Amino acid sequence: MDIRDYIRLALAEDVGDGDHTSLSTIPRDAERRARLLVKEDGIVAGVEVAKIIFEEVDPLLEVEVFINDGQAIKKGDIVLHVSGDAQSILKAERLVLNTMQRMSGIATYTHSLVRLLDGLPTKLLDTRKTTPNFRVFEKMAVKIGGAVNHRYALYDMILIKDNHVDYAGGIEAAINQANAYLQRTGRQLQIEIEVRNLAELEQVLQIGHVQRIMLDNFSLDDLRTAVQRVAGKYPTEASGGIREETLRAVAETGVDYISCGALTHQIKSLDLSLKAY
Repeated sequence: MDIRDYIRLALAEDVGDGDHTSLSTIPRDAERRARLLVKEDGIVAGVEVAKIIFEEVDPLLEVEVFINDGQAIKKGDIVLHVSGDAQSILKAERLVLNTMQRMSGIATYTHSLVRLLDGLPTKLLDTRKTTPNFRVFEKMAVKIGGAVNHRYALYDMILIKDNHVDYAGGIEAAINQANAYLQRTGRQLQIEIEVRNLAELEQVLQIGHVQRIMLDNFSLDDLRTAVQRVAGKYPTEASGGIREETLRAVAETGVDYISCGALTHQIKSLDLSLKAY
């Protein structure tokens, strides 16, 4: 789906057969202005999406942007002005705010974690722990905050996790069947496999035929050992139970990536407001 498709669905959900409050209280030809006001410090995200929302609601609305995606904002800043049909501004208001507040919260939190990795080569990844039908915007916000998108969905990578291994009949069976599937279907997909301990890692290193190894819920000592054993043959990814307090220590073990579901599922929306003036 295109971003505009998601926006149209969201507008249909919110507006239905009409914004009857605005239709009943505001003259049809009323022209007004509003400004998007920052009420909390952070990193702004969703400005470009907001422009598309306003355009989808009413192509005649004029938007003037003062602060772009990824820039630091502080309480009292004005991100943008919008002017034009008053009913159109109010129709777009809540979708713009809901989208930008959540995206800005994600970007702000992501930025704070990325800064904890300053000076280290390890990259911070998001996950599929996202809000249904809002994933595209959440992953955009992660990138705006300075982290890296992992796979977008089930269709763009083979990620063999513990349940896949157990259902397939073991690590070797899972890897072999995944490679056979790619050969049979002609698909060009990366294969990543999750291992739960050093013994499983040894199995993967013996079998090969993967492109990345996820080290799930490893202790710091085991992570260091795992990185030494892999010895650069495959990119390594640490995952599972990693918190702000442990993030840098995990990165210092030498892993290439750290995946963190909290980037999208444990964030607080940033406080923004659209005010008439």
